[in-house]
Amino acid sequence: MYWYNPIKKYTIYTSVLLLLGSSYACNKPEIKETGAELKYFDLKGYFEKEAARLTTLNPKVDKSVAHNAETESKQVQLTSWKKELNLFTESDINKPAWKLSYDVQTNADSTVYQAKYPELKTRRIVITQKAGQVSTIAIVNNTHNILYNTTEKLVYAPKAYYLIEKLQKVKIMGANNYTIKGKF
Repeated sequence: MYWYNPIKKYTIYTSVLLLLGSSYACNKPEIKETGAELKYFDLKGYFEKEAARLTTLNPKVDKSVAHNAETESKQVQLTSWKKELNLFTESDINKPAWKLSYDVQTNADSTVYQAKYPELKTRRIVITQKAGQVSTIAIVNNTHNILYNTTEKLVYAPKAYYLIEKLQKVKIMGANNYTIKGKF
């Protein structure tokens, strides 16, 4: 005998709508593809070019990884620079909804982007230049809710090193510190 279950029907409809919505979101064209002008520094484009450059160069990297008090260091040749620099790329603030969400302060040798609203993950980006070329990019990200707080500090100096520091505080489980440093 078939029983009518309105909750099951609601769940199926919700699942279909979520699937369609996420499919649309994944297939949206990027801002650059639509011809719209980028409001802020093109962080995503910059790190895509750096990943391609480093893939071509294929440098050996002195890489150290630390979790709380334990550290391990190795010399490695990375196979996926795009993956290695992903946290930097994900910090891009050129989303249409965020075009008025950051204060911009430009100096002779640097540009600072500061989030206006506490709910924005990327809190601050500092881009320093020498002779018209990027010399460092420093990023602070923060994600928080009632269960956890995560702070990321990312630094990238082309042809020198990259640094990822992550502090994660999870209620009940405590804090974890992660540090990844790669020297070219």
